[in-house]
Amino acid sequence: MTRPIITRTAATAIGALALLALAGPAAAQSFDCAKAAAADEHAVCQSGALSALDDEMAALYDDIESHALMGVSGETRDSQEAFLEHRAACGADDACLTKLYRDRIAELTRIKAAVGQGAAD
Repeated sequence: MTRPIITRTAATAIGALALLALAGPAAAQSFDCAKAAAADEHAVCQSGALSALDDEMAALYDDIESHALMGVSGETRDSQEAFLEHRAACGADDACLTKLYRDRIAELTRIKAAVGQGAAD
């Protein structure tokens, strides 16, 4: 009786697929998807594209917060609160959320460049 042989490549591929299956919905960087309560949060967590935008926005925001002077940091925090209010108003509307994230990323990129960090650090 012959036993089936699984190559190392096949075993690696099977393992990778198993990990992807266990990964579940996208994980947003700016908040814990396991604690998502509002429609906008659920939409971000369930969409790979929105989650990627959230990751990009959060990285820019964190970078500015860690390098900017107090005045810029305070203004950035205030504008982030306004962003979160607008995001909540979008609810689960992907088009609204996408535009809002793109606009926020553009704004944070301008702020980052203005505080001397450059747009592509």
